Amino acid sequence: MKRLIECVPNISEGRDHTKIEAIVAAVKETPGALVLDVDPDADHNRTVITFVGEPESVEQAVLNLVAKAVELIDLTKHKGEHPRMGAVDVIPFVPLRGVTKKECIDLARRVGQAIWDRFKVPVYLYEEAATRPERRDLANIRKGEFENFFAKIQEPEWAPDFGERVVHPTAGVSAVGVRPPLIAFNVNLGTNNLDIAKQIAKAVRGSDGGLRYVKALGFALEGRGIVQVSMNLTNFEKTPLYQVFELIKCEAERWGVPIVGSEIVGLVPQAALLQVAEHFLRLENFSYDQVLENRLAQCLEGA
Repeated sequence: MKRLIECVPNISEGRDHTKIEAIVAAVKETPGALVLDVDPDADHNRTVITFVGEPESVEQAVLNLVAKAVELIDLTKHKGEHPRMGAVDVIPFVPLRGVTKKECIDLARRVGQAIWDRFKVPVYLYEEAATRPERRDLANIRKGEFENFFAKIQEPEWAPDFGERVVHPTAGVSAVGVRPPLIAFNVNLGTNNLDIAKQIAKAVRGSDGGLRYVKALGFALEGRGIVQVSMNLTNFEKTPLYQVFELIKCEAERWGVPIVGSEIVGLVPQAALLQVAEHFLRLENFSYDQVLENRLAQCLEGA
């Protein structure tokens, strides 16, 4: 059985498909690395790349990706709705099969050191790999974004985990971490009033008294003339998708605006969608073994 790690780097480019393809190619050309999904967003000007592989392949693939991204992305010319501080903004490792959390933390530290040594991009460790409590939350690290990081990195408490207090002039800084599976979930509202999206995001996010394990921001999707509540769900088992959607629906009705659609960015665990089906269909005595693909996989493994 292969030992598998998932890596979900977010790069600060969502519009230039030639650059995106070149960065993704750096992963695809790495032996043993399998790209599962590439999700660019022009409004956010950001692309989420998902790939898997054995630990050695993932380590080499992510360094190849960083090399190409640092070469092609210039944050001094970057504008987008999503907060960012680096050309490769964040690199999370997710243990999938046969790999421990500690092994992923060790991998995050090796990768962080290598990114500084090879590319002179300072690195901060976050989530399970964090070296201090205030750095577990990625939002705390990213606060101020690229433009303000030149001053922030000089503050006593913001020395990078790897590297000197010198922001890369075009590639900024990067965060490398270890986390459980995360769901990037966005809900689009039928209004162009950004204040409404921000108020709903505040109502839903855990840090402001909303739902635990939910991070949320309000963004304008100028290309569509609407606004969006953009979220990361960090533990879908304890705060499921349907609960998040229902709260946003309730808040949107209070503001008199409709939900015009939602989206999942990147990949999503099957169990998260089955939770939604079980809730909204009011399924009784439902078992995940009733899913055809799950039963088939069990039979093939036992064959």
